[in-house]
Amino acid sequence: MKPRLRVVAAALFDEGGRVLIAQRPEGKHMAGWWEFPGGKVAEGESDGAALVRELREELGIEAHAHGEITSMSHEYPDRIVDLVLWHVSLSRGEPRGLDGQHLKWVDCQSLGSERLLPADLPLIPALQALSSRHNECSTQQSLNGDFDGR
Repeated sequence: MKPRLRVVAAALFDEGGRVLIAQRPEGKHMAGWWEFPGGKVAEGESDGAALVRELREELGIEAHAHGEITSMSHEYPDRIVDLVLWHVSLSRGEPRGLDGQHLKWVDCQSLGSERLLPADLPLIPALQALSSRHNECSTQQSLNGDFDGR
C-alpha cells in the first residue's frame, strides 16, 4: 500500500496579486519542479499550525494562516498526497529560500506555464479566482484608502 501524506500549501500574495512559488531543491522528491510553499503536517498538528511552522522553517517568515481555500488528493506512483491550500498573509520577514530553493512571484494567470508539481496543477483555478478578488480589493483600497488586508 502506498503511503498517504497530508500536505499544506500556502497561497501567499504580494501587493501586485502575484503568488509565491518555490522550486524543489536537489535531493528532494521531484527536485527542480515548482510548488506552492508548505509541507507535511506532523502527527497531532493542525493544518494551520503546520503551515505556519513550515513557512518559518523553509522561508524564514512569520505568517498568518487565514483559512482553507481548497483541498484535493493526488496519486503519484509511490505515494498519495492529500493537499490543502491555505490563504496566508505575511506577518514579518521577507521570504527567502532557507533550504536552498529558488523562489519567485508569479502572476496567477501565468501559473499554467510554470513547471508546477502535478498535485499543484488543480489548485490553479482557485488561485486565479482568489487573485482576482485580491486585485479587486487592492483597487478598492487605492480608491478608498480603507482596505485592511483581509
